[in-house]
Amino acid sequence: MKTVIMPQGLNEDLVRLQEINQFATTEDFCCFLDENLDGLHQLAFLLTRDQEMAEQCFVAGLEDCVKANGLSADCGLTPKFRCSRNHQRSPGDKVDAQAAQHKLTLLGVANPKRMRAVCVCTLVFLLLLPGAGVAQEQMARPSTPDNSLPDTPLPQHEDPMQNSESTGNGEGTASVSGMVRDATGAVIPNAQVELTLRDGRRLQTIRSDANGEFTFSRVPAGSYLVTVEAVGFAPFTTKEFALASQQVYLVPEILLSVESSTTSIVVRPPEVIAAEQIKAEEKQRVFGVFPNFYVSYVPDAAPLTSKQKFSMAAHDTFDWTSFLGVSLGAGIQQATNAHPGYRQGVAGYGKRWGALFANGRSSDLLSHYVFASLLHQDPRYFYQGTGTTKSRFYHALSNAFVARSDSGKTMPNYSYLLGDLCSAALSNAYYPPADRGASLVFTNAALGIAGRAAQGLFQEFIAKRLTKHVPGSK
Repeated sequence: MKTVIMPQGLNEDLVRLQEINQFATTEDFCCFLDENLDGLHQLAFLLTRDQEMAEQCFVAGLEDCVKANGLSADCGLTPKFRCSRNHQRSPGDKVDAQAAQHKLTLLGVANPKRMRAVCVCTLVFLLLLPGAGVAQEQMARPSTPDNSLPDTPLPQHEDPMQNSESTGNGEGTASVSGMVRDATGAVIPNAQVELTLRDGRRLQTIRSDANGEFTFSRVPAGSYLVTVEAVGFAPFTTKEFALASQQVYLVPEILLSVESSTTSIVVRPPEVIAAEQIKAEEKQRVFGVFPNFYVSYVPDAAPLTSKQKFSMAAHDTFDWTSFLGVSLGAGIQQATNAHPGYRQGVAGYGKRWGALFANGRSSDLLSHYVFASLLHQDPRYFYQGTGTTKSRFYHALSNAFVARSDSGKTMPNYSYLLGDLCSAALSNAYYPPADRGASLVFTNAALGIAGRAAQGLFQEFIAKRLTKHVPGSK
């Protein structure tokens, strides 16, 4: 009778020492080992978590097992862990592996090292189970770790509900669906629908289909809100709702109201608007050189104040080009000996220059400022630009006789008529005695009126194409 040597650390409650009347033969052991070798090696690897250590431990454990049970060395181990049989069997001999398994009831070794004890315990445990399938089942099914096995840290499992709610992008099993309609009940397609967490983080964003319907799938359990936005409608947000796992939640009726439009009207004083328009007009120059200030290309321009009329008249009449025009006109009169009372020479040229300058300045100031302010008339020419050529022609000629009042009504152009007459009357003070009299007054007044009519035709049909900085032009 023989006593089996048990490995250190093996629980005596699981494996009790037994007296073995008959040991398995070498042939039985080799046969069983040959059929279960793969499963035994895999379990050794599972326990050690290291391929090289598992192989060393497995080989050493099998050798100790053979020696401790008094088996012959006929069953040697090759590097490939296959059982080499030196004994010979005839082809007709069959070894019953099941019977050999029953004979190999208990195996043990006396090696105290922990890694060998683990492997030997593995071999003993598998030999006690019916067949190699048990070893594979042990590998596939996790078990509670025993104190005799190497300490392995347990995996940390997180609560999926808590994780998905905190990150906002976890997948769940619930769903949220609904339909978007307007106040009349008509469906609203292509509306943007957002599913957000209670802290405002966006989980999913989709668009409603042609029927106004939407569905959020794979939603984790938690508390959510649904926000809907569509073009032309005010945004809509549902109340917060709780969603359980695998719940199919239908959002209550979603009715979008038409977005309210807010129109703001900024009321500015007319003089402020007029100041902006004058600033633009004072940039208008024919060929970019000659002033074209008294033309408004804005049909409903704001009326001018008296101060603005004076500023505009002074700016125009004392422009540097006015001095150039007076100099040229005096030269022409000198060459033609107009007003011979001035005689020739430098003195004669100077008198002619002064007379022309006085005529122009007095006419501009009296027509554009003095009488325009007293009679509340607008001194500007208002460009028509549309209609038939005939209508535009009459509009241009009438500028010399018809004016617009500060209130926007049409009235006789008293400011121009009186301004030309008064300017001509003043000319009697500086023209030669032979040229003075009523004829001089009416001649100069007629020339002023004719000049304004010609100027209107020029403004209506030609000047705009030649003027720089016209409002609305590129």
